[in-house]
Amino acid sequence: MPDDPYERAMARFWVKFVEEKGVAVWTMFFSSGEEKEKVVKDSLEMLKTIEEHALGKNKFFCGDKISSVDIAYGWMARWLEVLEELAGVKLLEPQKFPRLHAWMKDFKDEPIIKENLPGHDEMLVYFKHKFQK
Repeated sequence: MPDDPYERAMARFWVKFVEEKGVAVWTMFFSSGEEKEKVVKDSLEMLKTIEEHALGKNKFFCGDKISSVDIAYGWMARWLEVLEELAGVKLLEPQKFPRLHAWMKDFKDEPIIKENLPGHDEMLVYFKHKFQK
């Protein structure tokens, strides 16, 4: 966490934001029709807010080093690609969300993250199996 009280408060805000708003992405699997359209709209709003307000010009959410905020958003760096593929919906277009794309690449390229991320294909198989039940 940052040393500055304001920056700490902002970090806590962004962690809470993804805890509350990130759930919408998961519901893409369990919805269809108008409900799915609303879920996609809500998810795009969440991503737009993060793109425009959370990252700024930083490499990571709180500066040049990974913080607890990056860890809270870490699922987006790997899981979101898999979830999009399974749901048949592309949310995170590079041209719409260039900062988030850059952050995802930087996050996945960090040695400690890179060494511990599950593979894309492994996750695809896992989620296909999990959601077919």
